[in-house]
Amino acid sequence: MTNQDLINELLKGDYLNTLRIIKAFEKVDRADFVMPADKDEAYENFPLEIGHGQTISQPATVAFMLEKLQPEVGNKVLDVGSGSGWQTALLSEIVGDKGEVIGLEIRDELVELGRENLKKYNFSQGKIIKGNGWQGLAEEAPFDRIIVAAAAETIPDSLKQQLKIGGRLVIPVGRGMHDIIVIDRLSKDNFEERYYPGFSFVPLINF
Repeated sequence: MTNQDLINELLKGDYLNTLRIIKAFEKVDRADFVMPADKDEAYENFPLEIGHGQTISQPATVAFMLEKLQPEVGNKVLDVGSGSGWQTALLSEIVGDKGEVIGLEIRDELVELGRENLKKYNFSQGKIIKGNGWQGLAEEAPFDRIIVAAAAETIPDSLKQQLKIGGRLVIPVGRGMHDIIVIDRLSKDNFEERYYPGFSFVPLINF
């Protein structure tokens, strides 16, 4: 399979619809973010291990969550659980050089892996730092968009509070099978939630 084969599969399955997200998948090659031993499976529609008990997510799930997130050109985005950096790179391509994407990763080894992978694309607008995803990144808040690539048992209030008014959080929540929850901040204290069940994620680590 090729990267275009993967994109065609995601289009056929109705996981990809938005042009700027499709173009990001065309520009940012998943093969640049998998482990060397998994290069032959980079374009398969399933998660792959990246070490330390973590995975690079299934492409269909990444596409689904990005479509729900609807990041826009110029947005400031927090990418929690950045792992090998693929989603951080996709987001960096989407928001463009007027935007900003901060990948947040708790494991030192994956922070370094993600940074090395991100260097392949020379994005001035994307970076990865070490931090606890449960706490978010208050010193960089507020964010237009926050996306989380690992499942929390409950919705971290810290992430909701770091959204701009009009901002959006997409996060998997639950035990066992997970719901992807889309949370829009309508005002300071008013949030709207939509639930999409039937997903499986690694847990969001909270040290």
